[in-house]
Amino acid sequence: MKPKILLGVMLLVIGIAALAYQGITYTTREKAVDIGPVQVTTERTRSVPLSPVVGVIALIGGIALLTINAREA
Repeated sequence: MKPKILLGVMLLVIGIAALAYQGITYTTREKAVDIGPVQVTTERTRSVPLSPVVGVIALIGGIALLTINAREA
């Protein structure tokens, strides 16, 4: 498979995923209290928002790469 086709398909998949999920959420564990043998941990949920603009740009880039490759062939 040609690199341009592979990159175009990957950008399409990333763009669709970015539009569908609109962010990445993950959980971290942090120590709240650490007094000798007593330890209290808390779980904190954090999220990294993805703008829909990122998804649209990835989709446009993937479509552009695929159409350019189709014209060259």
